[in-house]
Amino acid sequence: MANVIIVGAQWGDEGKGKVVDIYTEYSQEVVRFQGGNNAGHTLVIGDQKTVLHLIPSGILHEGKRCIIGNGVVLDPKVFLEEIDGLRKKGYLKDDSQLMVDGSVNLIMPYHKKIDIAREQKAGAKKIGTTGRGIGPTYEDKVGRRGIRFADLLKPETFKRKLHEVLPEKNFYLEQYLGEQPLSEAAIIEEYLGYAERLRGYLGRASTTLERAVKAGHNILFEGAQGSLLDVDHGTYPFVTSSSTIAGGACTGAGIGPHLIDAVIGISKAYVTRVGEGPFPTELEDEMGEQLRTAGSEFGATTGRPRRCGWLDIVALREAVRTNGLTGIALTKMDVLSELEAVKVCTAYRYRDELLEEFPQDFDVLKECTPVYEEIEGWQKDISALETYDELPQQVQGYVDKIESWSGCPVVLVSVGPRRDQTLIRSNPFEIKS
Repeated sequence: MANVIIVGAQWGDEGKGKVVDIYTEYSQEVVRFQGGNNAGHTLVIGDQKTVLHLIPSGILHEGKRCIIGNGVVLDPKVFLEEIDGLRKKGYLKDDSQLMVDGSVNLIMPYHKKIDIAREQKAGAKKIGTTGRGIGPTYEDKVGRRGIRFADLLKPETFKRKLHEVLPEKNFYLEQYLGEQPLSEAAIIEEYLGYAERLRGYLGRASTTLERAVKAGHNILFEGAQGSLLDVDHGTYPFVTSSSTIAGGACTGAGIGPHLIDAVIGISKAYVTRVGEGPFPTELEDEMGEQLRTAGSEFGATTGRPRRCGWLDIVALREAVRTNGLTGIALTKMDVLSELEAVKVCTAYRYRDELLEEFPQDFDVLKECTPVYEEIEGWQKDISALETYDELPQQVQGYVDKIESWSGCPVVLVSVGPRRDQTLIRSNPFEIKS
């Protein structure tokens, strides 16, 4: 058996959904361990595209158990809409395929209203959140004011907790943000209306995974967002509200680190970012627009156009270190196929200093300019190739350089959005018997 963590190695949107979908074939359990419906994983199977925000991508495989761990925050309305959407497409025929940890904190109407109003009030200083209420929900979790999934299934407990917290939220909404207050009765009616449909999904991730390990199952841990959005190790304050790096899988699912056998970081062959914050290799020119168009770079959750730039090795090395990556899955290699030359950032220039490590200081990072190495392009359609050895020498040379500069092997190369457009060089689930 083997247990593998999948994380984003950039600022999110790296193609984790597809890679998780590929690796799910080798696992019996798929676990989402952080984030909420601010994430969007896009999967293309045949001609059908599916976008998931909360439910693990493994749900598209029959017979796989998908677990939403305690580290996730959950909007019950979005969750049920996602279930209904999957069923319309012929998935999730068996409810036992999906489980939600009782400790998952619920996204409440006031969380979403506060999130949106704060961004509006911040104006030019906004963070660039999705407005889904993720940050305010994590704030209440840490502040011990949260309402949990298990609370919703006990009506009196839910009513009591809501009654205790709502006056404070309404005061903040009215007096500071200038918004209308929320009705306690309306929230109770809405949320208790979800309760009966949700009851059958209640479980406990930690004990379920313990039994799975003892049974010899392979477990895949599915991260959301990207390493550079980690609340501790990302480009703070332009980050998400949870631990997006590999260590978050242990706290967000209730398992010990000794059970992890491999950590795969997903990286595009270039870089994108949604929302505000520093982005040293960003291309605000025709090349950036070309990458955006060729890569269909629009947010799966918000539809916002993604900022695009050249691959950043300095940032990738940061992801290798903070996650302890054992492999890199390189996605969207096909997007670069028409280019005569490809650039890669190998260091930053900060004033008169050359930096090869990612700066922790935001003020330093926003002044950094990239130092590039140019690589010959391949100008050949690679989307139909079936083995790594068939790739043009320029592509293989690009991969070799990424491995050398990052200090981490590239274990998978994606040459298109479909499952069959994936070249696996090394399978992390085959590292243990």
